[in-house]
Amino acid sequence: MKRLAMISLFMCVPSLAAGDNAVLKFKDAKVGELPHSWKKAKTGKGTGGEWKIVEDKDATGGLALAQTKADKDALFNICVAEGTRYKDVDFTVSFKAMAGDRDQGGGPVWRFQDGNNYYVARMNPLEDNYRLYKVVAGKRIQLATKEDLKAPVKTWHTLTIKMIGDHIECSFDGKKYLDAKDDTLPKAGKVGLWTKADAQSYFDELKIMGK
Repeated sequence: MKRLAMISLFMCVPSLAAGDNAVLKFKDAKVGELPHSWKKAKTGKGTGGEWKIVEDKDATGGLALAQTKADKDALFNICVAEGTRYKDVDFTVSFKAMAGDRDQGGGPVWRFQDGNNYYVARMNPLEDNYRLYKVVAGKRIQLATKEDLKAPVKTWHTLTIKMIGDHIECSFDGKKYLDAKDDTLPKAGKVGLWTKADAQSYFDELKIMGK
Protein backbone atom coordinates (compact mmCIF):
# COMPACT_ATOMS: atom_id res chain seq x y z
CA MET A 1 0.00 0.00 0.00
CA LYS A 2 1.25 3.48 -0.81
CA ARG A 3 1.54 6.07 1.90
CA LEU A 4 1.31 9.83 1.64
CA ALA A 5 3.26 12.00 4.01
CA MET A 6 3.26 15.79 3.62
CA ILE A 7 6.21 16.84 5.76
CA SER A 8 6.89 20.50 6.38
CA LEU A 9 10.63 20.61 6.90
CA PHE A 10 10.23 22.39 10.18
CA MET A 11 7.84 19.80 11.54
CA CYS A 12 8.22 17.13 14.13
CA VAL A 13 8.71 13.91 12.12
CA PRO A 14 7.62 10.74 13.94
CA SER A 15 8.41 7.28 12.63
CA LEU A 16 6.25 6.53 9.60
CA ALA A 17 5.12 2.97 8.99
CA ALA A 18 4.01 1.48 5.67
CA GLY A 19 0.39 2.29 5.02
CA ASP A 20 0.40 5.55 6.99
CA ASN A 21 -1.57 8.47 5.58
CA ALA A 22 -0.61 11.63 7.40
CA VAL A 23 -0.31 15.37 7.27
CA LEU A 24 2.29 16.19 9.89
CA LYS A 25 2.16 19.60 11.53
CA PHE A 26 5.15 21.41 12.97
CA LYS A 27 5.02 21.94 16.69
CA ASP A 28 8.46 22.29 18.24
CA ALA A 29 11.04 23.79 15.88
CA LYS A 30 12.56 27.16 16.72
CA VAL A 31 14.45 29.68 14.63
CA GLY A 32 18.17 29.01 14.96
CA GLU A 33 17.74 25.33 15.86
CA LEU A 34 17.61 22.02 14.05
CA PRO A 35 14.04 20.62 13.95
CA HIS A 36 13.21 17.69 16.18
CA SER A 37 13.75 14.31 14.46
CA TRP A 38 16.06 15.79 11.83
CA LYS A 39 19.73 14.83 12.06
CA LYS A 40 22.87 16.24 10.48
CA ALA A 41 25.11 13.92 8.45
CA LYS A 42 27.99 14.31 5.98
CA THR A 43 30.11 12.67 3.32
CA GLY A 44 33.82 13.47 3.50
CA LYS A 45 36.21 14.85 6.07
CA GLY A 46 35.32 17.84 8.19
CA THR A 47 32.67 18.91 10.67
CA GLY A 48 29.79 19.09 8.19
CA GLY A 49 27.22 21.80 7.58
CA GLU A 50 25.23 23.93 9.97
CA TRP A 51 21.54 23.21 9.52
CA LYS A 52 18.92 25.31 11.27
CA ILE A 53 15.52 26.94 10.94
CA VAL A 54 15.59 30.45 9.43
CA GLU A 55 12.93 33.01 8.68
CA ASP A 56 11.82 33.45 5.06
CA LYS A 57 8.70 35.41 4.27
CA ASP A 58 8.08 33.43 1.07
CA ALA A 59 8.39 29.99 2.67
CA THR A 60 5.51 28.01 4.13
CA GLY A 61 4.71 29.50 7.51
CA GLY A 62 7.53 32.01 7.04
CA LEU A 63 10.20 29.44 7.96
CA ALA A 64 12.70 27.29 6.06
CA LEU A 65 15.38 24.74 6.90
CA ALA A 66 18.78 26.08 5.79
CA GLN A 67 22.39 25.06 5.46
CA THR A 68 24.20 28.24 6.48
CA LYS A 69 27.87 27.31 6.88
CA ALA A 70 30.24 28.84 4.27
CA ASP A 71 32.84 26.05 4.39
CA LYS A 72 34.61 25.63 1.04
CA ASP A 73 35.94 22.14 1.81
CA ALA A 74 34.77 19.48 -0.66
CA LEU A 75 32.28 18.09 1.83
CA PHE A 76 28.70 16.94 1.21
CA ASN A 77 26.41 18.41 3.88
CA ILE A 78 23.32 16.31 4.64
CA CYS A 79 20.29 16.59 6.89
CA VAL A 80 17.95 13.57 7.10
CA ALA A 81 14.47 13.00 8.51
CA GLU A 82 15.13 10.31 11.09
CA GLY A 83 11.59 8.90 11.13
CA THR A 84 11.37 8.19 7.39
CA ARG A 85 12.09 4.97 5.54
CA TYR A 86 11.18 4.47 1.89
CA LYS A 87 12.20 2.27 -1.01
CA ASP A 88 9.96 3.50 -3.84
CA VAL A 89 9.28 7.23 -3.65
CA ASP A 90 7.62 10.08 -5.50
CA PHE A 91 8.47 13.32 -3.75
CA THR A 92 8.96 17.04 -4.23
CA VAL A 93 11.02 19.54 -2.28
CA SER A 94 11.32 23.32 -2.66
CA PHE A 95 14.74 24.96 -2.50
CA LYS A 96 16.31 28.37 -2.82
CA ALA A 97 20.02 28.93 -3.47
CA MET A 98 21.15 31.86 -1.34
CA ALA A 99 24.96 32.02 -1.57
CA GLY A 100 28.17 30.13 -2.29
CA ASP A 101 31.41 30.89 -4.14
CA ARG A 102 32.49 27.31 -4.77
CA ASP A 103 29.06 25.68 -4.92
CA GLN A 104 25.40 26.68 -4.77
CA GLY A 105 22.05 25.00 -4.60
CA GLY A 106 21.49 21.41 -3.57
CA GLY A 107 18.68 18.91 -3.53
CA PRO A 108 17.14 15.82 -1.93
CA VAL A 109 18.65 12.49 -0.92
CA TRP A 110 16.77 9.19 -0.74
CA ARG A 111 17.40 5.53 0.04
CA PHE A 112 19.88 7.02 2.50
CA GLN A 113 21.69 4.23 4.37
CA ASP A 114 24.41 6.38 5.92
CA GLY A 115 26.66 9.31 4.98
CA ASN A 116 28.48 7.21 2.41
CA ASN A 117 25.60 5.44 0.65
CA TYR A 118 22.55 7.16 -0.90
CA TYR A 119 21.05 8.73 -4.05
CA VAL A 120 21.02 12.49 -4.58
CA ALA A 121 19.71 14.86 -7.24
CA ARG A 122 20.97 18.40 -7.08
CA MET A 123 20.63 21.70 -8.95
CA ASN A 124 23.70 23.96 -9.10
CA PRO A 125 23.00 27.53 -10.27
CA LEU A 126 26.75 28.26 -10.52
CA GLU A 127 27.19 25.53 -13.14
CA ASP A 128 23.72 25.77 -14.71
CA ASN A 129 23.19 22.03 -14.42
CA TYR A 130 20.90 19.51 -12.77
CA ARG A 131 22.49 16.16 -11.95
CA LEU A 132 21.61 12.76 -10.55
CA TYR A 133 24.21 10.83 -8.56
CA LYS A 134 24.63 7.76 -6.46
CA VAL A 135 27.06 7.86 -3.56
CA VAL A 136 28.57 4.44 -2.83
CA ALA A 137 31.24 3.88 -0.17
CA GLY A 138 31.71 7.65 -0.05
CA LYS A 139 32.32 8.00 -3.80
CA ARG A 140 29.93 10.11 -5.88
CA ILE A 141 29.10 8.65 -9.30
CA GLN A 142 27.08 10.57 -11.89
CA LEU A 143 24.07 8.81 -13.40
CA ALA A 144 22.53 11.60 -15.51
CA THR A 145 22.88 15.33 -16.19
CA LYS A 146 21.05 18.22 -17.82
CA GLU A 147 23.36 21.06 -18.82
CA ASP A 148 22.54 24.70 -19.60
CA LEU A 149 19.60 24.75 -17.21
CA LYS A 150 19.08 28.05 -15.42
CA ALA A 151 17.95 28.39 -11.82
CA PRO A 152 17.93 32.03 -10.66
CA VAL A 153 19.32 32.40 -7.15
CA LYS A 154 17.28 33.69 -4.22
CA THR A 155 14.19 32.31 -5.95
CA TRP A 156 12.16 29.27 -4.90
CA HIS A 157 12.27 26.25 -7.23
CA THR A 158 11.02 22.67 -6.96
CA LEU A 159 12.82 19.37 -7.48
CA THR A 160 10.71 16.26 -7.97
CA ILE A 161 12.11 12.73 -7.70
CA LYS A 162 10.39 9.48 -8.63
CA MET A 163 12.13 6.14 -8.08
CA ILE A 164 10.33 2.86 -8.57
CA GLY A 165 12.53 -0.22 -8.40
CA ASP A 166 15.66 0.72 -10.37
CA HIS A 167 14.05 3.49 -12.46
CA ILE A 168 14.72 7.11 -11.51
CA GLU A 169 13.08 10.24 -12.98
CA CYS A 170 14.00 13.77 -11.87
CA SER A 171 12.10 16.96 -12.66
CA PHE A 172 12.89 20.63 -12.13
CA ASP A 173 10.09 23.18 -11.73
CA GLY A 174 7.60 20.64 -13.03
CA LYS A 175 9.50 19.46 -16.13
CA LYS A 176 11.31 16.12 -16.35
CA TYR A 177 14.99 16.39 -17.31
CA LEU A 178 16.73 13.28 -15.97
CA ASP A 179 15.95 9.59 -16.52
CA ALA A 180 18.19 6.72 -15.45
CA LYS A 181 18.24 3.16 -14.17
CA ASP A 182 20.38 1.94 -11.28
CA ASP A 183 20.07 -0.94 -8.83
CA THR A 184 23.13 -0.29 -6.66
CA LEU A 185 21.09 0.72 -3.59
CA PRO A 186 17.99 -1.50 -3.57
CA LYS A 187 17.04 -1.17 0.10
CA ALA A 188 14.66 1.31 1.69
CA GLY A 189 16.30 4.27 3.38
CA LYS A 190 15.74 7.72 4.82
CA VAL A 191 15.01 10.88 2.86
CA GLY A 192 16.72 14.19 3.45
CA LEU A 193 18.53 17.21 2.05
CA TRP A 194 21.97 17.81 0.56
CA THR A 195 24.34 20.66 -0.23
CA LYS A 196 28.03 20.76 -1.10
CA ALA A 197 30.92 22.80 0.30
CA ASP A 198 29.88 26.45 0.84
CA ALA A 199 26.45 26.19 -0.79
CA GLN A 200 24.10 28.05 1.52
CA SER A 201 20.58 27.02 0.59
CA TYR A 202 17.05 27.14 1.98
CA PHE A 203 14.61 24.22 1.78
CA ASP A 204 10.87 24.28 2.22
CA GLU A 205 8.01 21.77 2.11
CA LEU A 206 8.85 18.14 1.34
CA LYS A 207 5.92 16.11 0.02
CA ILE A 208 6.32 12.35 -0.20
CA MET A 209 4.38 9.43 -1.61
CA GLY A 210 6.09 6.10 -1.17
CA LYS A 211 6.20 2.67 0.34
